[in-house]
Amino acid sequence: MNKNYFLAFDLGASSGRAILGTLADGKLELTEVHRFVNQMQYINGHFFWNIFSLFNELKTGLRKCIKDFGIQPDSIGVDTWGVDFAHLNREGMIISLPYAYRDSRTDTSMEDLFQVVPKDEVYMQTGIQFMQFNSLFQLFSMVKDQASLLEITDSLLFIPDALNYLFSGVKKAEFSIASTSQMIKPGTCEWNTELLGKAGIPTSFLEEIVLPGTILGQIKPDVARETGSSEIPVIAVAGHDTASAIVSVPAKGKNYAYISSGTWSLMGIESESPIISEKTLEMNFTNEGGVEGTTRFLKNIMGMWLIQECQRIWDLEGQTYTWPEMVNLSRAAEPFKYLINPDDHTFLNPLNMPQAVVDFCVKTGQGAPENHGAIIRCIYDSLALKYRFTLDQIKSVSELPIEKIHIIGGGANNHFLNQLTADATGLPVIAGPTEATATGNIMIQAKALGYVSSLDEIREIISNSFEVVHFIPSDELDWNSAYERYQTLK
Repeated sequence: MNKNYFLAFDLGASSGRAILGTLADGKLELTEVHRFVNQMQYINGHFFWNIFSLFNELKTGLRKCIKDFGIQPDSIGVDTWGVDFAHLNREGMIISLPYAYRDSRTDTSMEDLFQVVPKDEVYMQTGIQFMQFNSLFQLFSMVKDQASLLEITDSLLFIPDALNYLFSGVKKAEFSIASTSQMIKPGTCEWNTELLGKAGIPTSFLEEIVLPGTILGQIKPDVARETGSSEIPVIAVAGHDTASAIVSVPAKGKNYAYISSGTWSLMGIESESPIISEKTLEMNFTNEGGVEGTTRFLKNIMGMWLIQECQRIWDLEGQTYTWPEMVNLSRAAEPFKYLINPDDHTFLNPLNMPQAVVDFCVKTGQGAPENHGAIIRCIYDSLALKYRFTLDQIKSVSELPIEKIHIIGGGANNHFLNQLTADATGLPVIAGPTEATATGNIMIQAKALGYVSSLDEIREIISNSFEVVHFIPSDELDWNSAYERYQTLK
């Protein structure tokens, strides 16, 4: 039996993993090799990512794979969150810690840019959802502030591209991660130099855009010596974690929506081409790059970040909850008593998330949630209603009917929220795989090396490799009345 091995580095905003994929006889097995914490660093009033520490953790993962597990992978690939980037000088050195997308320096950048380039023009030229931390607005804030860092930047690399560069010495911009920037022409591998020129953003430091599955080169000899690796290929997988995750949707046909559920909930459909109109501008949907020329037509929703931050604050206050304990508290609380808009700007990076939820409820005339269970239930109910709201928007512009929802990623483990989602939307929910991003990363490596031939074949292998859980809608609660109330929240 022939076996092939691929090492996926999957970095999120709170943690990272090295996952070994073993492909044999049309099935994939996953083994966690290394896990580590990733946190924003607060320095001199700004939030940054420690990219050098992250690279060390990736090298540790490769070393463990070889020495502790006895496996020399056929290749490696990196995926991360979107929009953030590193600056390199002309000698090829990373010259600053990358800013983190939750940093406040972009708080007014969208409005500032719209004074130069009208909002509708920006959207029609990019097709990307407006979020203040998009790369376009991060760079515009630097232009506006006359940041000296721009003057010495010779190359700009998004986070997975920068880590690929540290492994291989090759500087390229992978398509899916570049598409999150709001700086490329929709559905193409071309930078939107006209828009960037109007914004006063330099384009000389932008690298060539390559498609997912591009073999960048061999791992550098010094990294090979340090990790004990042979000089294996470094592959530009779908570098945006959501793009890799969508590869793992175990679906046949096209009549479905997906939710990639983690810190963020990314809800959308896979489209053959970008969907850009006055209506999608009004609804603030995004058109990001996928694999095999597809477009991820989706919306970013504030996701499990809300729960994660509540858990973190309560832990600091001396009350530690496990995830199952938080679900049990939620089950015991009264449904629909309190609701929030998960995407309200006050939830982007508050100092105290539970207090931010309470403040929103008070501000909207609902009163203050009386305990932790009420806060958690408020968040879960509101997320399910947000999914219904987003689904209605997708249906209004999709040419295909939507008959089910696939939930992938870590949130697929949350059976309570999955059932609420089925109940709120009235559609069956299929949950799994949970390690969707690493799985998609691995399978794009396999495709790049010729072990699989297409996205359809990849999804067939994933369907044969991982169990899923089905959730059928119930009418136990009055979701319609709750939805009407939810839509009044501002």
